[in-house]
Amino acid sequence: MTSADLNALRPRLPSPLQEPADGRFTRRGVRLLLKRDDLIHPELIGNKWRKLAPNLRAAAGRTVVTFGGAYSNHLRATAAAGRLLGLSTVGVVRGQELADRPLNPSLARCVADGMRLHFVDRSTYRRKTEPETLAAVLRAAGAQDAYVVPEGGSNALAVGGCEALGGELRGQADVVAVACGTGGTLAGLAAGLGPGQRALGVPVLRGGFLADDVRALQEEAFGGPRGEWRLDERFHFGGYARTSPELDAFAEDFERRHGVPVERLYVAKLLYGLVALAEEGAFPRGTTVAAVVTGAPFGG
Repeated sequence: MTSADLNALRPRLPSPLQEPADGRFTRRGVRLLLKRDDLIHPELIGNKWRKLAPNLRAAAGRTVVTFGGAYSNHLRATAAAGRLLGLSTVGVVRGQELADRPLNPSLARCVADGMRLHFVDRSTYRRKTEPETLAAVLRAAGAQDAYVVPEGGSNALAVGGCEALGGELRGQADVVAVACGTGGTLAGLAAGLGPGQRALGVPVLRGGFLADDVRALQEEAFGGPRGEWRLDERFHFGGYARTSPELDAFAEDFERRHGVPVERLYVAKLLYGLVALAEEGAFPRGTTVAAVVTGAPFGG
């Protein structure tokens, strides 16, 4: 898979940078920008394009195996890439019990795009990065010679791909904020930003483990820490794939205000967090904050 093959998919790069008028920021002297990575490609959306593109090149036409839960955006993006590029894909899904149930719309989309699903029990899934466990899973899936992309797509190649996101935002904002799942986008974003800029990560999972993961990804990708970044762990709304009526109402209001579709599991939590931080006075007057819109609502 060459760069020319991927460019044939016509990604929109650099992604647009928009400035909505939002009084919750302007009345505090803060400028809000939206980095519309959701507009890069209609199916390989946002950070999924940035993380998958270098891995698809490395796969060089081999079957791609990757991992995710029942509602994984990453699994859907990988399946779509397989269909668009003529690649065989296998999705290893957390939860053996799901094998005997009707597919939810997210997994059904994966299958429609040609992905073969292989369900594993949750204990095995937790150990999937252990070499012996991974080898056993690949054997069971009939994919021993496949190219393996980790859960969420975050590895050294993906971090390098996300470094370009930071490069596109050099000189554009003081703070660049992104929702975080596995940490790869934040690790690359921070590395690509310029002097005086800082990255803010808003984790969508509970657990407090992400800082170590981001540091490890930067070590793997660059040999050490790069850029200035921090996490604010307060806006996960209970954990991955969890929302609340308050978050849904916030997202619907943001959509009405600005005409921007708000993906609930990542982007809504990011934007909610930024509004809360602005109201707390966390951003000095004169600060420009760029929010990376990494995804779009499923089916939207």
